[in-house]
Amino acid sequence: MDKEPCFHCGLDVPASVDLPIEFEGHAHPTCCAGCQAVAQSIIGAGLGSYYHQRTADAQQAALPPQEMMAQLKLYDLPEVQADFVEVLAENEREAVLMLSGITCAACVWLIEQQLLRLPGVLRVDINYSTERVRVAWDNSRAALSDILLRVQSTGYQAAPYDAQKVDAQAQKERKQALVRLWVAGLSMMQVMMYVVPTYLYGDDIEEPFLWLLHWASMVLTLPVMLYSAVPFYRGALRDWRNKRVGMDTPVAIAIVAAFSASCYALLTRQEHGIYFDSISMFVFLLLGGRYLEQMARRKAASATERLIKLVPAFCHKLPDYPASEASEEAVVAKLAVGDVLLVKPGEVIPVDGRVLRGESAVNEAMLTGESVPVAKAAGAAVVAGTLNTASPLLIETAQVGGDTRLAHIVRLLDRALAQKPRMVELADRYASWFVAGLLLLSVLVFGVWTYLDGSNRALWITVSLLVATCPCALSLATPAALAASTGNLAGQGVLIGRGHALETLAHIDDVVFDKTGTLTEGRLAVQQIQTVQSQADTALLTAIAQALEAQSEHPVAQALLRLPENTEYNISAHNRINRVGHGVTAQVHSGGEETIWAIGRADFVAEIAGPLPPELAKIEHSGTVVYLGNAQGFQAAFLLQDQTKSGAARLLAQLKQAGVRRHLLSGDRSAAVEHLAAELQLDAYRAEATPEDKLAYVAALQQQGRKVLMVGDGINDAPVLAKADVSVAVAEGADVARDGADVVLLNDDIGMIAPLLRQAERTRTIIRENLLWATAYNAIAVPLAATGHVTPWVAALGMSLSSLLVLANALRLLKSKTA
Repeated sequence: MDKEPCFHCGLDVPASVDLPIEFEGHAHPTCCAGCQAVAQSIIGAGLGSYYHQRTADAQQAALPPQEMMAQLKLYDLPEVQADFVEVLAENEREAVLMLSGITCAACVWLIEQQLLRLPGVLRVDINYSTERVRVAWDNSRAALSDILLRVQSTGYQAAPYDAQKVDAQAQKERKQALVRLWVAGLSMMQVMMYVVPTYLYGDDIEEPFLWLLHWASMVLTLPVMLYSAVPFYRGALRDWRNKRVGMDTPVAIAIVAAFSASCYALLTRQEHGIYFDSISMFVFLLLGGRYLEQMARRKAASATERLIKLVPAFCHKLPDYPASEASEEAVVAKLAVGDVLLVKPGEVIPVDGRVLRGESAVNEAMLTGESVPVAKAAGAAVVAGTLNTASPLLIETAQVGGDTRLAHIVRLLDRALAQKPRMVELADRYASWFVAGLLLLSVLVFGVWTYLDGSNRALWITVSLLVATCPCALSLATPAALAASTGNLAGQGVLIGRGHALETLAHIDDVVFDKTGTLTEGRLAVQQIQTVQSQADTALLTAIAQALEAQSEHPVAQALLRLPENTEYNISAHNRINRVGHGVTAQVHSGGEETIWAIGRADFVAEIAGPLPPELAKIEHSGTVVYLGNAQGFQAAFLLQDQTKSGAARLLAQLKQAGVRRHLLSGDRSAAVEHLAAELQLDAYRAEATPEDKLAYVAALQQQGRKVLMVGDGINDAPVLAKADVSVAVAEGADVARDGADVVLLNDDIGMIAPLLRQAERTRTIIRENLLWATAYNAIAVPLAATGHVTPWVAALGMSLSSLLVLANALRLLKSKTA
């Protein structure tokens, strides 16, 4: 039996969620804690009749103004705000809200302006890609309910951010958009089957059958008018209510006018006034472009979602520590400072805190970008989102929820994305002025022709003007080129995540690289083995080191084990003792003798080998040094280094030749960063950089008027990837870095950046050609249509051909060019 939907919002309730609400003696499920809290507050306030009177689910319910305001007022309650509102100062509050109904960048501008005009609102940052708004307000002058009401009165929907609802809403919108597109496409194909014979053989078809074909075309166009085109009607109506002109306005007018005129011609049996095929065609093309844009936005939106999901929902809490070490399951969102947690091997640390007991190695790659696990012992600090890999740890909570370092990086990413240039294509900026002028011209043309020749001909001329100059080619000019170029690059292992990337790449002045996993492999390798005795058997010492590390998964151990194995020696090790972060000791059986050997840090090996000899003490190495010794003293040192990626040197040489400045920005140690910068002859570098440092570094370049390309792979790179004018992430990096970047290298080959830049230049050229053609077409079509020299069917044909020409030109980008 299917599970009952959420009692409050109507969305599906996940199988793992059990958050019931009591109403009129019956238990009803809710999908999240937010819906549960709001429903309890509504019922507790004596407004339970709301659930009987509403005509739809909460998100779409049509309530009387008093009850709607009463529902919004519930969001002002402190217990409801506890999970999503951050207290910044005495009266300053900040919240992240999810928006719905956004169709273009103009919507973002409208919501932003409406909220900033509300007294008490301090800041508004809207992320067009993620459809999220971060709003700060003075709680003494404005309430959250006022903000929500202002968004609703503008024609959109806003609600407290909830990851489950975001996923459900995105899935619902994607499914609905696909169905609308499918209906329009099917209708277009079916209508063309009936219309083409009338174009080619209209004079030869008997009149009853000819009109039967026209009536069939009208019937098959109805699904497009009544379902597929609904988003354009809604957008035009919202534009009208907010006294502005958007792309939906002329589209909706053209659709309705063309359909009305065609129906009029059908009813009055006018032989040359029926153009139902044109309606379904440009609705299908416009819906297709909008769907591609929505997909790009949703992909960008997943970056912060994955960051948030790094922290688990549940943890092991020790409520009676130190009196008892019994643990119980606890909700991470309910933890407080001072709580003691048990984090087992393989689990993600849910809070920022301090280790009370235990020794382990923690993988912090998701925050630092560095692959080598960090040793943790009593007193060491740990951060939320990192992975405990070796042994259990008892951790005392220091920061929870929005105060953790991971949450801080989420905010950095969110704000950096909001500070990006608005994703408004050149076509949209041009079209906004064109559309306003077109509507004024249409009214003027209709009036003039009504005066000159009666309303009948005036209607058809106005319809011809709207259809012929419908900005279909203009709106397809940029997305068609981007789609073709994106398909080309995808075949070469380069995934374009955002539409603006290709255009921006053509203007890049500086490229900033992360180190580990980007310019280097992120995997240690033994570069050199230095022995104490000049005649020492290097192969024997290597075999002993491999025996000691045989059971370890540590990156250093794996580097030693990748050395060629010498089967000449019969060496075994037993009674191993592994001191996390220090090294390994064991009894090694070799040549009939058993000796205790140690491998690891110098101070660890010195415990059995004595003082470090001068020949090993003076080693200068930018990477990692591992020492090997026994009771007779130190025997060897293994020098390990992260390997530079193949193709990195060639790429950097190509960038230098192109006049692009090259920077290295890494959280790694100064010695390692300086060594790599010198090896690759980079223009500038910075070591030991935090996420904040990286963000400031890129911002400083941008303040100088430079266009910056950032290449990275770690979660710590996510904010700076978002801040850069365009960003590239390698496929083997962290998920959040990949999803937050504009471009992803699927094959991990950074050498593809060079052909990517060439393709970007080609794409910019094609876009300019498309925009030029669309502009020239409209410059010719407008006067011809306005003066009555273009019939509706010629107008529809011209609109279709202009769109096809734009698409054909864009398809040239599918061909790869190596030069």
